[in-house]
Amino acid sequence: MSDFTKVKPSHIRRPALVYIRQSSPSQVEHNRESTARQYALVEKACELGWAKEQVILIDEDPGLSGSGSAKRSGFARMTAEVALGHVGIVLGLEASRLARNNADWYRLLDLCGMTDTLIGDSDGVYHPALFNDRLVLGLKGTMSEAELHILRARLDGGIRNKAARGELRRGLPVGFVWGEQDGEVCFHPDESVVSAMRTVFSKFTEFGSVRKVWLWFRSEGLSFPMRATIKSEIRWASPTYIGVHNVLTNPVYAGAYAYGKCRHERYVDEQGTLRRRTRHLPMDEWSVLLPEHHPGFIDWATFQANQARIDTNVHPQPHQAGGAVREGAALLQGLATCGKCGRRLHTHYTGRTASPGYHCSGKDIVQGRGVYCLTVGGIQIDHAVVDAFLRAVTPAAVEAMQLAMQRLEADQDSALAQWRLAVERARYEAERAERQYRAVEPENRLVARGLESEWEKRLRDLARRVQRRPCALTHEDKNRLRALGTDLRRAWTAPTTTDRDRKELLRALLEEVIVTVDRPQQHAHLTLRWRGGTLSEVDLSLPRAQPRGVRTDEDTISLLRRLAVLYSDDVIAGILNRQGRKTATGERFTANQVGGLRRYRNIPRFQPPAEQSPDELASIRQAAKILGINTSTIHRWLNDGFIAGEQVTPGAPWQIRITDELRARFVEEAPPGYLPMLETTMKLGVSRQTVLQRVKRGELEALLVTRGRRKGLRIKVIDNHPYLFDSLS
Repeated sequence: MSDFTKVKPSHIRRPALVYIRQSSPSQVEHNRESTARQYALVEKACELGWAKEQVILIDEDPGLSGSGSAKRSGFARMTAEVALGHVGIVLGLEASRLARNNADWYRLLDLCGMTDTLIGDSDGVYHPALFNDRLVLGLKGTMSEAELHILRARLDGGIRNKAARGELRRGLPVGFVWGEQDGEVCFHPDESVVSAMRTVFSKFTEFGSVRKVWLWFRSEGLSFPMRATIKSEIRWASPTYIGVHNVLTNPVYAGAYAYGKCRHERYVDEQGTLRRRTRHLPMDEWSVLLPEHHPGFIDWATFQANQARIDTNVHPQPHQAGGAVREGAALLQGLATCGKCGRRLHTHYTGRTASPGYHCSGKDIVQGRGVYCLTVGGIQIDHAVVDAFLRAVTPAAVEAMQLAMQRLEADQDSALAQWRLAVERARYEAERAERQYRAVEPENRLVARGLESEWEKRLRDLARRVQRRPCALTHEDKNRLRALGTDLRRAWTAPTTTDRDRKELLRALLEEVIVTVDRPQQHAHLTLRWRGGTLSEVDLSLPRAQPRGVRTDEDTISLLRRLAVLYSDDVIAGILNRQGRKTATGERFTANQVGGLRRYRNIPRFQPPAEQSPDELASIRQAAKILGINTSTIHRWLNDGFIAGEQVTPGAPWQIRITDELRARFVEEAPPGYLPMLETTMKLGVSRQTVLQRVKRGELEALLVTRGRRKGLRIKVIDNHPYLFDSLS
């Protein structure tokens, strides 16, 4: 920096900025000489005429790349100061220290040229406002960016060339280790790890579902080898769905070498910030794929078949086949298609028993509304397909049952092998903990207590694994399975056979079931397409559906409107049933049906009053509470006529109007002149029924005593009252 002619007093009056940057943390740690040279630029600024207190160090970006991929807060602060005209000169060891991309470099040059700010490096001082200096600075920035590109291209080329030969050593999944030769991949030396990986693939061949493999490991109580990162140690933990899925979808387990499965992209987010993301590429776009590169747990053809099976297990898109087998009772899920439009049929479940059914997602416009081109119950269709299936596979039933027995025995053997390895590993951990405990010095009690607890934990783990030994098939179990092999229908209808098992059996032989429904004739035609191209047809009759347009009679609707003002839905259902009324489909009313009918007719719901007003109708329970008597007494006196009741309609609950006159009939003590019922009958010389009839007609006054030992009805008898025979004469 010997060119002092470009440094003016106007520059020296403003501070000088020294920008310090290293490209990576390793350079910050190891390339200490370069860092020292950058800090020495403070003395160079002093030689150019700036005082030491005017020199400002910007060292906020150590270990950050200048290519523009990283967000540099120090460079942003320096650019802001230059734009405000607060800087006289910007010093850097070279142009690459300030920026390695033309976007940042030329933006800094433009700002320096507009604000009369100098740029200095080890070669001299430049003024970006001058053409020659700007030309030199632009060339330096371009060379810096080109240098970074050349270095990266050289390194990437070597990596890609080595990866193309399958010799680039990268992280291997659990179950593999690198060998001594170039590109040599070997199985993990731990037998339990290799056995766990083999079990994953064998179980997927049996179940055909990643989730079922994961559930099998959980049900057997087996541990699974996993690693938190590529370089971390293997740890045995409870299996996860993601761990099992990664094993089944990784091509390394099929003996293939893969490189370039992802692509890094840069994009601008909603806030205008430059970000990076990683995209997973399909297999045909991978940079390197070398099948049969090393021994694998499965071959390449099996791996491709497994990927196709996993893809079909995903929930299918509209009008597409596939989908994993579900737990529902619709046996033709994923197999049935519409005979009219060719779409895949969807399943649905209706009624209290969740009866399965099928419908087509395509809709036709009929009378201004969309109508499914096919909707049909699934019980009869499933039965017809199952009968055809069982007739077709009966000759091979015994062979299929023998194959099932072999799979069950293999399942037990696999679980037992995993159990033995887990017990062996637990025993080793327990013995190791015991050796560590015995080797510690007795005086070091803190360490001894920790090792003792670890030893006890390992012993408990060993005992737990010993207790979880899988149960093998007994001789009786094998004889029972052989008996089922002679009658496949018994095995099909056995309680232990789940709907998922039945669906798997159907999918093993059937590719498609085409359903065509003729509603006017109540007829269904099924076309079964078997694997191999054979077709068979089945015709069956459908049950008669309820005629459309059936409505509840208007008399019932009118009664419902009157009852809804007074009663809730369950009470209304009881009233309608006591009157012998039926729904539109001929069924007894329920609270849900009354509520649906009320909502369909826009009839308001019953709202009980907040307070009981005088002279208001009350139910028997409410009247008994108000009058202080039992409900049975209310019912008895309603029948006797002592209390007058009202009914909205026959079968409706009785209602009693609470008035002052009615309240006056209920007293705690009887006034003089009121006699009990027995004395009244004896004095009048008539029967009890006759007395009650006179009370009902109002010829005799009566009160009710509600308290005391002699509570009950009291009747006022007048001495000059004519007797019965006198009135008759």
